[in-house]
Amino acid sequence: MDFAAAYTSAHLSYLLQGFAVTLKVAIVAIVLSFIFGCVLGILRYARIPLLSQIVMLVVEIIRNLPLILIIFFTYFALPEVGVKLSVTVAAITALTIFESAMIAEIVRGGLNSIPKGQIEAARSSGLNYIQTLWHIILPQALKKMIPPLVSQFISLLKDTSLAIIISLPELLHNAKGVYSGENGGNIIIPILLICALMYFIVNYLLSILSRRLEKRLDPDHTTAKKLSATTDPSLM
Repeated sequence: MDFAAAYTSAHLSYLLQGFAVTLKVAIVAIVLSFIFGCVLGILRYARIPLLSQIVMLVVEIIRNLPLILIIFFTYFALPEVGVKLSVTVAAITALTIFESAMIAEIVRGGLNSIPKGQIEAARSSGLNYIQTLWHIILPQALKKMIPPLVSQFISLLKDTSLAIIISLPELLHNAKGVYSGENGGNIIIPILLICALMYFIVNYLLSILSRRLEKRLDPDHTTAKKLSATTDPSLM
C-alpha cells in the first residue's frame, strides 16, 4: 500500500469533486422525497376512498423494489418512451421515487401515533378536518418523525453510491477512476479508506443529530416503537 501515492493533491481533489456530486444529489433527493413523501403519507393517513388505496398500492410496490432496478429504469428504460434524462437527473429521480415511498410510511406512522382523542377534541371545537390536520396533528407528528426521517436521509446518502452503475461522477465513481490507473493496485486500499472516512464523517454527524433529537423529543422511545409497528409491512 502506497499512501503517499494515493493521497496526492490531484487524487484528493478528484475525490472531493466526486463527494460534492454525492452531496448535491443527496440534498436534492432529500428535499424532493421529503415533499412527495409527506404528500403520499398524508393521503394514506386521510383514507380518502379509492385515492388512498391507489397511493397505498403505489407505495407498497416501490418499497418492495430494489433501488438499483429503479435507477436502471429511469436511465435506460425511460428513453425508450421518449424521456431521456441526464445521469444526474436520472439518479435524483430514482432516489426521489424510492425514498418518497419510504418517507410516506414514516409520515403515515407519525400521524397514526397522535391520539385520536386530540382529533375528536379539535373537531368538536369547530375545526374542520384540514384545519385539524394542519394545526393539531402535523405539528406534533413532525416532531416525532424527525429521528426516523434523519435515519432515512442517512440511508439515502449511502444509496447514492448505487448510481455508479450509470456512471454518475460521484465519490465511488471517481475513486474507481483513481485506482484503475497505472499502479492502481498499490493505492486501492488507501483510496477506499479515504472514501469510507468521507461517508463516515457525514453519516456519523447525522446519526448524532438523530440520537439527540430522539432523546429530546421522545425520551421514553415510545414513538420509535409506534413507528416501527405502524410501518412494519407484516402488520398492514
